[in-house]
This record gives sequence, C-alpha cells and structure tokens, in this order.
Amino acid sequence: MARSKRTQRQIQDKKANEYDYIGDKQVAEHLHEIEFQPSSLETIDGAMLRFIDEELNLFATTNEGFKKVPVLWVTAERAFQIKHNKDLRDGEETLILPLITVNRASVTKEQDYRGTVYANLYPVDDEKGGTITIARKINQKKTAEFQNAVASRRVGANHKVYGKMTNTNKRNMSTAKTVYETITIPLPVWIKVTYQISIRTEYQQQMNELIRPFLTVPGNSRMPKRIENEGHAYEVFIDGSFANNSNQANLGMEQRNYETDINIEVMGYLVGEGENQERPKIVKRENAVEFKIGRERTIVGDLPENIKDGFYRE
Repeated sequence: MARSKRTQRQIQDKKANEYDYIGDKQVAEHLHEIEFQPSSLETIDGAMLRFIDEELNLFATTNEGFKKVPVLWVTAERAFQIKHNKDLRDGEETLILPLITVNRASVTKEQDYRGTVYANLYPVDDEKGGTITIARKINQKKTAEFQNAVASRRVGANHKVYGKMTNTNKRNMSTAKTVYETITIPLPVWIKVTYQISIRTEYQQQMNELIRPFLTVPGNSRMPKRIENEGHAYEVFIDGSFANNSNQANLGMEQRNYETDINIEVMGYLVGEGENQERPKIVKRENAVEFKIGRERTIVGDLPENIKDGFYRE
C-alpha cells in the first residue's frame, strides 16, 4: 500500500531524531568512544609494573616446578602485604624466593627533552584553560541545524537534510556555517623516572633464568622499548650494567641468596597538576560561527513622547 506524503515525512522525521545529524547513519558504524585519562605518576608506575609482571611474565624453576615469579611493589606496607599477599611469606613472615620487587628510585624533570612541543605555550586565559589540541571534529547536529536554517530561507520551511550527504548538500555545506568541537589538554611536562628492579633468588640457576629476558629485550638508546597504560605510551631504557649484590662469596653461617639490581629509566610526561588543579584536565570548546551586533540608535533633540521604560522603538 502506498504511503501518503505526510506519512513519509513522519518516517523521515523519526529517522532524523534517531540519528540527529548529517551522515550519522554512515558515520556511527565507524565511531567508538575511548575514555581518556591524563598521564600521571601513577599511570607511569602502572605501565612499569605491567611491563615487568605481564609483558615479561617471568618464570623460574623451583622445588615445586616451573612457576611464575611474583612481582611486588616495594613501597607497600608489610602489614598490607601479609594481609593481601599471603603466598609471598611463610609462617615466620619471611619472603619466599624467588621474588621481583619494583621501586621508583627518582623523578627528574627533563628540561632538554622537549618532545612534540618545542615551546612553553600558555593556556587559554579563561576558566577552562587548555593548551594543546588533541582532537577536532565537526558537530554534525549543530552544523545541520544551521544548514537547515539556510536551506529554509532559500527553498522553503519544509526543506531539511537527512541521512546521506548529496553533492548538492556538500556544495551548500562549504558555504554554510560549520560548528567544530575542539578537545584540548594542558601542556605536557616531560619527566624521567628511574626504577630499581631487584631480583632475589635462592639458586644461581633461578637468577640466570630471570635476568636473561632483561638482557635480550630492546631498551637502549637506538631502539627503546615502548610501554603503555591507560592510552599513554612511554619509552623504556634499560641500563646495561646489572649490579650483583649476592652473598655467595661470604663463608659465614647466614643463608646464601642471590640478588641482582637492574636500573630502568622511563621517559614519560605529566598532563595537568592532578587533584590540585582547579581548571579541568580536558576541555571541549565549540567555535562561534555567527556574530551579531545589536542595532543602536542615537536620539538628537527632544525626547519623543512614545518612549516607554527607557526603550525607543519607531
């Protein structure tokens, strides 16, 4: 059964409300949102811990077979470790070896490493701030509203744009008012974070199995290792000198153990001041597409009698 023009218009309006803006039916299938969190010291720490624990995924031969070696963040309190990581200590609260610990040794603000930005850019002087643009897209809905307003004045009040953009629509789009959404963030501050990785084992064979991946993984000045966390990427440089702090040469009565310290430098960056920042960490702005100046009138001579409440109208 053929539909009337009114029914077809209602169906069109319903589809327009579902997709809201020009070309949305085609664009929505290829878009997905990614949650963005500013880079912080905790983000860099998490990237390093994930690199050691998950990416390297180190195993060693023990009395119970070939087992994964636990990785421990060394700054945690002993009471917290005993409560949440009971497998790390025996009945006398002694650490069970082999074990890998990660410690953030130092943080240095790198003045010479400029990264992508080669100047100190000041933020926008308003309550939002923001310095660097990380994303920019057309606000399809608002741009379509402006184009429909232009089309209504040219063609008629019932003329609207829905669905796929035609060549005529694209030509009109070039002369219509386009609304852009711009996402900005504060200027990143580049830092160098030094971590100390301590490997403790009971036997030399275990130590050989655990330090070998650190010797073979990329991480020098010519080919740095890339680590990621929460959408941020950092560069890792592994110091080629491994410090041996074992006591196997000691002929005393104390228990023999093997320990190797590895220093790793991470070139990272910080975005924003964290919880102490008053301005938002991520700013979204829309450009102005139309400027209007109010009409002013100058009255010379006697005041007309038709002035009401201080407002003059002819």
